[in-house]
Amino acid sequence: MKSYRQELWFNTTQRREYINITPQIEECLRESKIKEGLCLVNAMHITASVYINDNESGLIQDYDDWLEGLAPHEPITHYRHNRTGEDNGDAHLKRQIMGREVVVAITDRKLDFGPWEQIFYAEFDGRRRKRVLVKLIGE
Repeated sequence: MKSYRQELWFNTTQRREYINITPQIEECLRESKIKEGLCLVNAMHITASVYINDNESGLIQDYDDWLEGLAPHEPITHYRHNRTGEDNGDAHLKRQIMGREVVVAITDRKLDFGPWEQIFYAEFDGRRRKRVLVKLIGE
């Protein structure tokens, strides 16, 4: 069995951003030369997520609006976590809702997606350097 590991780094310019990382994951798969197996994509920060959905701008804005309604950034005094001197209590809650990682099957050297599926990195406490782990295993 083969194993491949890569870290993808992101510098976001806004507090919240949603980045389609499917092309980077597909490049990792090409480099790995794995034909059949599994691909794990993991946000390595507790204020960011990786998820799978449609690459449609309206849907991405709907996610952002929905998450901001569930856990608004302000007032920052609303979150006990922010009493530590942080201002990202909302980002931790957003990450919990959107999830930490995704796993995609690899079949015949391709990510085995359903129609319209793409992999996204969601940043909820940006404007600094963050990373995503890509781990592929298989034959």
